[in-house]
Amino acid sequence: MFRSQRWFVVGLLFLAGVINYLDRAALSIAAPLIQKDLDFSHAQMGIVFSSFFIGYALFNFVGGVLSDKIGAKKVFGASMGIWSLFCGATALASSLVSLIVLRVLFGMGEGPFSSSNSKMVNNWFPRREVASAIGVISSGTPLGGALAGPVVGYMAIRFGWRWAFVAIMVLGLAWLVVWTLTTTEQPQQDKRVKAQELALIVAGQQQASSMEHAPEGEKVGLKYYLKQPIILATAFAFFSYNYVLFFFLSWFPTYLTEAHHMSLHDMSIATVIPWLLGSIGLAAGGFVTDLILRITGQPLLARRIVLSACLGVAAVCVGFAGRVESMEGAVALMSVSIFFLYVTGAVYWAVIQDTVRRENVGGVGGFVHLLANLAGVIGPAVTGFIVQATHGAYGSAFVLAGAIAVLGSLCSLIWIREPRGGKLKARRALVL
Repeated sequence: MFRSQRWFVVGLLFLAGVINYLDRAALSIAAPLIQKDLDFSHAQMGIVFSSFFIGYALFNFVGGVLSDKIGAKKVFGASMGIWSLFCGATALASSLVSLIVLRVLFGMGEGPFSSSNSKMVNNWFPRREVASAIGVISSGTPLGGALAGPVVGYMAIRFGWRWAFVAIMVLGLAWLVVWTLTTTEQPQQDKRVKAQELALIVAGQQQASSMEHAPEGEKVGLKYYLKQPIILATAFAFFSYNYVLFFFLSWFPTYLTEAHHMSLHDMSIATVIPWLLGSIGLAAGGFVTDLILRITGQPLLARRIVLSACLGVAAVCVGFAGRVESMEGAVALMSVSIFFLYVTGAVYWAVIQDTVRRENVGGVGGFVHLLANLAGVIGPAVTGFIVQATHGAYGSAFVLAGAIAVLGSLCSLIWIREPRGGKLKARRALVL
């Protein structure tokens, strides 16, 4: 499997995911030092965390639309270059305003990441493998988060927090050179793709086209999909996923240092555990949902089972994580929560590819990702204000994150369903 050219593309996108979250998690690991150095309050630090998502959420949609129009390879490469440069520029921050501006620009650069790599998967994979491919790609992001703890923690202690951001920038630019020289937009353009592999890709995409959700015989565009209940339900479930994820990404390291009095060194090691479990969950989740698809022949049933069950387990664990008294208990519960949360990570994108015509996958994916990442605009700032208003208590913030995940689970269970009178025969063809 992994000797094929399509899985080589996945390998590069996996490495990009590692760099993506190494960049993104760096701020939360260095946050205690940045707060002290720049004299930020909890509320101000929450605003800094949230500012990233202002640019990020907007360019989720912009990046998705551009991937449909000019190609995912170009958009993804430009995204990597821009976010790497502004990651490095974080070292120049000297005030609240300058750091907010840099984080917004950094977010704009990262915005196209998921929608453009989803488009690349749509170009390169038969439908029966898309969740598996997206799961492998996405598993790089928590691995990057896991590396961020020891790498950024060590560099921040040894050389100062600013140099950590510069080093990550260099890594991203090196990846960009390899991407530019070794990938193509479509498998038909790559001479290294063997005839047998190309035939498998094309056949799988042609079979899948018969099950897209659109009126028979009618050409539909982006606006049609953006009004469909299944797309809006997927967006809300994704919002709940992101609320928990960004709560963990932004505030959990600071929670460990304040509520459990961990040193920066110990905290940077402890946060590796949930990220590693998350990486396993993301990779496994795509294969699990594709396995259920092959058994049932019903893509949306497979997606619904994984989403509703795993979001529910993640909700319970995160809700209790802030209530336990021991540091070990908090890390254990948060680790289990992140594992089950990440099992769902590839499924949102799989739902889009199951229901949307190929020419609109980037735009619809970007729209869903935009709505989902409003959680990043809202969540970290709300958490900062909750902690400040409760004089350093985090319990209510954990419970709120769990409650939102429960709603996402229920939303998936109710609205992510096969259309009535759907073409079961066409769906069965996907498993062959």
